[in-house]
Amino acid sequence: MVELGRRYQQVPPELVAACRARDLPLIVLSRGIRFIEVTQTVHALILDAQGELLRRSQQVHEIFTALTLRNADPDELVRTAADLMGRPVVLENLLHHAVVSRTAGGTAGQVLEAWARRSRATPTPDTTAVSGPEDWLVAPVEHNGRRWGRLVAVPDAAATAADPEHTMILERAATALTLARLTGHAQWDRQAHTCALRELLRWSYRGRTEARIRVEALGIPVVGHRLIALAIGHHGATADETGLDDRLADTLRDSGIRALVGRLSPDRTGVLLALARASAWQPVVERVSRLTEETLGTAAVVAVGPGVTEIDQVARAFREAEEVVDAIGPGTPHRPFHVPSDIGLPELLYALRDDIRVQKYVEHHLGRLIEYDERHAGDLLTTLRHYLAADNKSIAAKQIGLSRQAFYQRLHTIERLLGRDLESGAQRTQLHVAVTALDTLTAAGAEGWGA
Repeated sequence: MVELGRRYQQVPPELVAACRARDLPLIVLSRGIRFIEVTQTVHALILDAQGELLRRSQQVHEIFTALTLRNADPDELVRTAADLMGRPVVLENLLHHAVVSRTAGGTAGQVLEAWARRSRATPTPDTTAVSGPEDWLVAPVEHNGRRWGRLVAVPDAAATAADPEHTMILERAATALTLARLTGHAQWDRQAHTCALRELLRWSYRGRTEARIRVEALGIPVVGHRLIALAIGHHGATADETGLDDRLADTLRDSGIRALVGRLSPDRTGVLLALARASAWQPVVERVSRLTEETLGTAAVVAVGPGVTEIDQVARAFREAEEVVDAIGPGTPHRPFHVPSDIGLPELLYALRDDIRVQKYVEHHLGRLIEYDERHAGDLLTTLRHYLAADNKSIAAKQIGLSRQAFYQRLHTIERLLGRDLESGAQRTQLHVAVTALDTLTAAGAEGWGA
């Protein structure tokens, strides 16, 4: 600070040059003042700032203490830190995978582009401090005394420097995350994968680039790879009870296969494989199927959607895989995994088993025959089923142990009851669909149909 007047009429050029060279502020007073007033004012400002920081520190401490006491998940802890700081915050593991990220007004594309490369260029300090070429504010996150990962605050769009309040908030958040890790409630990698899969399914992105960047920040390559969507129906035991999701993720990772593994719904697991385009996907899916069967039993269903090469096609691939899971019923032959081409008429009708129109169709075409069998303790429905399956009267008669004459008589009775001509290919097809639907509804235990 230089006061012009008695000694200096203008600021010495040498002083200006020296301050500029060292990026040092230079204050010029054009008239005389009492320096005691300056000192008092500056001291008051410093004390006010320190007091405000202490008050703010207490507020932040109370916020994160409350979150810790109610076992807040890492997503909420990171989001709170980002909101308090007004800048993007990312929780990453030791592999530099962005497990949780909150952009605080920015976009995932802006924050997470080439995340792993940028992160590796940023050293981890022993305490919360600014580090790396992009001036990230970094706080270590530990688990049982060992470093698990770190919490990173990325400069905002204005590239403003981190201040003491930012440092204090990030430290509190990192401590809360360390405590959350100690409780053992948070499977953070699984939560991150589940969140990413669900965001892909409902397409919570502004475009293909942002989605690609988000997935790649979790260590899953997209460019130059084929993406294979798997849906696994649990049919009974949940993945929480069996640890299926963790076992699949560990096995695939140990095999060098990049994949997202997460929960699509309480009774369904999703797996997104990222494979080199020239590699075969079947051996990998067979490995997933074997592990699933070992964990859940043969009732579990592994379905594979069509392979895609663009990230915005993943949702469609998962929908097709889930449709296959929905279509595989009790009568479907067991296979290690199923693909859309495995869906025949029985599987299609099984998928539509809750549609009341299917039940009406069965009642319309077979109702009279079922009522006749119930009143007369007959088995005309069985006769019709064998005839439609064999598509030959002589073969069908032999299968159920009847003479041809007796069998023909039964067919005439069926034609009379149903008002159908069994010589008509179109009408036989209609009845075949109705019988298949009835068998499917019965096997599924649909309401209104006996087992």
